[in-house]
Parts: sequence; C-alpha cells; structure tokens
Amino acid sequence: MLKLIYTETGFHLERVAAPLEVLVTQRVALALRFGQTLHLEPGKASFLIPAHTEELLNLELSLPLEESQRLTIASVDEGLVELTVTGTWLAATATADEGLFFTVFSDRTEFLIHKVWQASKSQISCFG
Repeated sequence: MLKLIYTETGFHLERVAAPLEVLVTQRVALALRFGQTLHLEPGKASFLIPAHTEELLNLELSLPLEESQRLTIASVDEGLVELTVTGTWLAATATADEGLFFTVFSDRTEFLIHKVWQASKSQISCFG
C-alpha cells in the first residue's frame, strides 16, 4: 500500500506493508484517545512529477488495465505530468488540506510509483 502524506510544508510518499484496515483502525483509535475528530472518505489524490523520465515510461508501460483505471497520468505542461490515484482520504475535517491518503496497487505498480516519486523529488524542486 502507498501512503501519501500531505502537510503544510509539503508532500511525502511512502510504501507501507500494513493493510489499509489496520492503519485506519489505528488512526481511529488514536483520534478517540485524544478526543479529535476524524474524517474518512473515498477519493482521489494527485502529485506532480517530471514528464520525461525513464521511471515514468516504465510505469506507463507496466500498468495493467485494471490499475490504469485507478491511476491516471495526465500532461500538465511540457515538463510536468500529474499522477492521480484513487483511494481513501483521512483527515481532521472534510475540508482539510493536510492529511493522509492511502491507495493500494499491485506490489510492482506500488514499487514503480514510489520509484518515480523518489526520482522526481530533486527535479520537482527545480520547478518550484
């Protein structure tokens, strides 16, 4: 599973071995213990990566049909593409900009998405 972390200072992506149900249960228990609200809903999340990388080409070529329906790659401009994934949004409120987004793909697709993101981190900072 992939965990996308959206914070006030940026975005981070990591691979997680635990199942979605376990992570959600842990977050709900934590929110209950601290008396915090928690909003959970299905949705989509996206992030930008450089358009012309070998890692992106490998991802595009290896996407099976069922995963290409849950992951889209769209051109933003000449140098950037946007990866959009479906999954589960977990945040303090329905309108929060900060939170966690969980999505599940095959191990190979998750590996490639993570590799694309890692390879693009330094290149994206050049665009900012």
